[in-house]
Amino acid sequence: MIVGVGVDLIETHRIQKAMSRKGFLEKYFTQQERELVKENVEKIAGNFASKEAVSKVFSTGFVGFSPKDIEVLRLESGKPYVNLYEGAKKLAQQQNITNIHLSISNTKEYVVAYAVGESMKKEG
Repeated sequence: MIVGVGVDLIETHRIQKAMSRKGFLEKYFTQQERELVKENVEKIAGNFASKEAVSKVFSTGFVGFSPKDIEVLRLESGKPYVNLYEGAKKLAQQQNITNIHLSISNTKEYVVAYAVGESMKKEG
């Protein structure tokens, strides 16, 4: 059962500008994410938009947890997936979210991420 949907659209040039600020990558991305995306602005924008989309699945934004509590990685095929930690994991458990499906699309100028939260538990 779908329990939440989140979408985020971001202009790539805004992430390019943010990358020039000291500590931006360390503040928002886990070590594993930083290794995966390297300095590729489109991938960084995709991960950033994905974190925003996942926070919208919870209907909270980043209240009660850090963007680093949402980790966006990719399988060898390129398919993105989400790992949740600390506050985001706790919130997902409280909302009975057992899986988050993620899709990331981009052009040179924009990145859009869609996240769908799913619960395998029946209500009632």
